[in-house]
Amino acid sequence: EVQLQASGGGLVQAGGSLRLSCVASGFTFDDYIIGWFRQAPGKEREWVSCISNTYGTTFTEDSVKGRFTISSDNAKNTVYLEMNSLKPEDTAVYYCAASEDGIISRSPARYTSWGQGTLVTVSS
Repeated sequence: EVQLQASGGGLVQAGGSLRLSCVASGFTFDDYIIGWFRQAPGKEREWVSCISNTYGTTFTEDSVKGRFTISSDNAKNTVYLEMNSLKPEDTAVYYCAASEDGIISRSPARYTSWGQGTLVTVSS
């Protein structure tokens, strides 16, 4: 069974940093694409970043590019999202998700397994 556990959220001031972690289990970790999504109150869930261990590539949404960095530690079955220079508009519940089809996508529908989410709140 594919399971994902997101953690690392919290309350930070604008300009601060957080590192989110997504621990995966129940599947061959490096065969999946792991994505980070976020959802703010009243807004749709949006793609933030993803990593493909198969292809050795990462992709990040333009609004956070240069501030957020996705990485993985395959030995720990963990994907990280390092978030720097946080802004109030980054406030959201952040979710990690796994896609098994091998297709890199921004669409939540492509991701078949989801973590429970971790709340990031950025104050001004």
